[in-house]
Amino acid sequence: QVQLVESGGGLVQPGGSLRLSCITSGTIFSIYNMGWYRQAPGKERELVAGIFSGGSTYYEDSVKGRFTISRDNAKNTVYLQMNSLKPEDTAVYYCNTARGGWSWGRGTQDTVSS
Repeated sequence: QVQLVESGGGLVQPGGSLRLSCITSGTIFSIYNMGWYRQAPGKERELVAGIFSGGSTYYEDSVKGRFTISRDNAKNTVYLQMNSLKPEDTAVYYCNTARGGWSWGRGTQDTVSS
């Protein structure tokens, strides 16, 4: 069974940065297109960044130029570097396949506030 463990969240001031990590186990990580999702209070979960198995990336418009997704297949890990954070980035962040096909992990809470 695939397990996803997200980490790296926290409280940060507007304009600050955070780096999220997601370690996967129980699968051949390298063959999957992966994504980072977020769910803000009262809103549906949304895909904010994705990375193909070959390394190409894509981003939701509101995070373009601020967030960077990357992966380390040797470590079965996908990362999300978040810079120039805004209060509207406050959410619980999750990783999953680009289609959200695995069971969701607990996520990691990011709060952007002064």
